[in-house]
Amino acid sequence: MAIFGGILIVIGIILFFVQKNYSTKLQSIRSATSSTIAELQRIASEIAGEIGSGNLREYVKVRGMIHSDRPLISELKRSPCVYYSMKVFREYEEQYTVRDSDGKSRTEIRRGSETVSSNMQSIPFRLVDSSGELIVNPDGGKIETVQILDEFRSENTNGTSISFGGFTLVLDTGMGGRRTIGYRYTESILPCDREVLVIGTAADEGGKLTLRKPIQSDKKFIISLKSEEELAKSTANAAQSFFYGMIGCLSLGLILVILGLILKR
Repeated sequence: MAIFGGILIVIGIILFFVQKNYSTKLQSIRSATSSTIAELQRIASEIAGEIGSGNLREYVKVRGMIHSDRPLISELKRSPCVYYSMKVFREYEEQYTVRDSDGKSRTEIRRGSETVSSNMQSIPFRLVDSSGELIVNPDGGKIETVQILDEFRSENTNGTSISFGGFTLVLDTGMGGRRTIGYRYTESILPCDREVLVIGTAADEGGKLTLRKPIQSDKKFIISLKSEEELAKSTANAAQSFFYGMIGCLSLGLILVILGLILKR
C-alpha cells in the first residue's frame, strides 16, 4: 500500500511540472501583445531613429500566412513545407518464456516496436498579413503540425534495405531473435500557404524584422494552426486537467503512504 502511494506521489510530482508548463504557455498566450506586421515595422523604425537599429525586442502575437520561395520537401511524402518531422518504426514479434504458479513454463509471442530512424528539419519562412511581411525563425519553437502520413508496410525480411519517398535505410542484420513484421512510417509537417498564429519575440537584428524564440524562459515560442481563442481554450483545459490529476495523485498517494505506515506497525 505504501509503495503504491509512493508511486502516486511521484506521478503527482511529474504532473505538477506538466501543469506548470501549460500554465506558463497560457500566460504567454495572454501576455503577448497582439500586433500587425505594419505596427511592428513602425515600432522598429521609431526605435531605430532614437537609439539605432537592432534594438527592437517585443513579445508579440502575429497572425499571417506562411510563404516560402524555396520550401523544404518532406522526406517521406515529398510534400512542400517549412518544417517536418518523420519517424520509422520496426514492428516485430518475439518469443518469450513464462512460468505459471505451478512452475510450468510455456512459450508465448508478443509484439513490439522500436524506432529505427527519425529526422526533423525546419527553415525560416515569410509570415504575411494584410499589412506587410516579416521573417519567422522557427528554431526552438513549439510547432503545431499536420500529420500527413501514418502507414504500415510489410517488408521482405530477407531484404537489405527499406525505402519510402526520399528515405532509404540499410537494415541491420542482427535482429536479436525478433521476427520483423514490417515498418511503420509517420510524418508531420507545417505546410506552406497556411494561416498560423506566431507568438514570440520580434527583433530587428541585421536590419530584418524577425520573429524568434524569446530569451526569457518564462515566455514561450509558439507556432500554432489554431486561432488565439482556440489555442488559449485548449491550453487552459489541459492545465486544469493536469492540475486536478496532480491534486488527486498527491492526495491519494499521501493517504496510502500514511495508511501503509500505520498498518505496518
